[in-house]
Amino acid sequence: MVDQGQQAFVDIRPLLHRLWPDPAKENVTAKEIADALSLIFVNKLSPVQTGSLLTALHFTGLDRRPDVLAEASAAMRSHAAGIDLTSLESVIARRRRPEGKYNGGLCDIVGTGGDSHNTFNISTTSSILASSLLLLAKHGNRASTSKSGSADLLMNMQPKPAQLNRINPSTISTVYGASNYAFLFAPVFHPGMRHVAPVRKEIGWRTIFNLLGPLSNPLSSAIEARMLGVARDDLGPVFAEALRLSGAKKGLVVCGKEQLDEVSCAGPTLCWQLVEHANGNVDVEHFTLEPADFGLAAHPLDTVSPGKEPHENAEILRKLLQNELPRDDPILEFVLMNTAAFLVVAGVCDADESSMGPGDDGKIVKEAGPGGGRWKEGVRRARWTVESGEAWRQWSAFAEVTNSLPA
Repeated sequence: MVDQGQQAFVDIRPLLHRLWPDPAKENVTAKEIADALSLIFVNKLSPVQTGSLLTALHFTGLDRRPDVLAEASAAMRSHAAGIDLTSLESVIARRRRPEGKYNGGLCDIVGTGGDSHNTFNISTTSSILASSLLLLAKHGNRASTSKSGSADLLMNMQPKPAQLNRINPSTISTVYGASNYAFLFAPVFHPGMRHVAPVRKEIGWRTIFNLLGPLSNPLSSAIEARMLGVARDDLGPVFAEALRLSGAKKGLVVCGKEQLDEVSCAGPTLCWQLVEHANGNVDVEHFTLEPADFGLAAHPLDTVSPGKEPHENAEILRKLLQNELPRDDPILEFVLMNTAAFLVVAGVCDADESSMGPGDDGKIVKEAGPGGGRWKEGVRRARWTVESGEAWRQWSAFAEVTNSLPA
């Protein structure tokens, strides 16, 4: 133990010495790294050794290894605020709407960020649309690499901003009692992250924590399907394998060819999909998607990159949800592509019947595209969520219930 003032820290110098210069020769394991990171969440690692650990992981590339990400994200989730899953499951069971190969469980869509394209908040908007047909457990935070993060956007929505910091382990069941949508605000559900924030800020480069967020949804054990965007194509197979090692059965990792952490509206998107076989084994299948696979036109990224402040992006989101944008609006079609992909991976689009609600003509598009997905059917369903008003209804119910929670 190292005593720094009143705080007693654990000394990890033996591990640090093994991490550099040749961790492979020293047989450093993913479990050892995760155990060291766990000390951060309980404030048992000094700022100097925290910085040394993050630096060593970065420059050895260990923070981009699937087994390390899987173990480290498990450690991060184990230190998240405790949620009574039994109580939550009883609420979710009442809202569950299985369809196709979707069993009615929780779903998440998230990106790593850091792609420098400053596109509109696509995954957040897609999560709201998808909540018309899926149960959403959206994990997110304020902006770190852009002007408007997912939390910034939702807390600026009008006419009633969401009160995200009121959603916590004791109130999340109330949220699901009112809406298919819930947002798990990272500072509330991962309080231990406050201990590393100053170090990350001073280091100045991206660390393993920039990658762990999308893998660390505190409801992870209850999540049925997830879609994850990465900002570099070399991270695609890494994240897919990390999801597989973490026990995920349904997942889609995407990276636009422009190094975009979304399904690209401008050109090809590289995809890595988790596929579960009859024997229970899960493999990763790789394929490429184009806007035409969704039955939509391509749009240059500069038409969907407003780079605006949160309140300005929130106004775009309001217009989109209230069906005030033209049907061929680039941002709308960008959102539709990503929502469609999310619905496909969840399994909803495998249904051979459709009765979503008023305005649904029931004409399923059974055409299969790359990876065997019904991407055009995904767009049909995503458009319905907007044009029927269901996405706005889910959002409004979510905003309303968060404002009713105790401050």
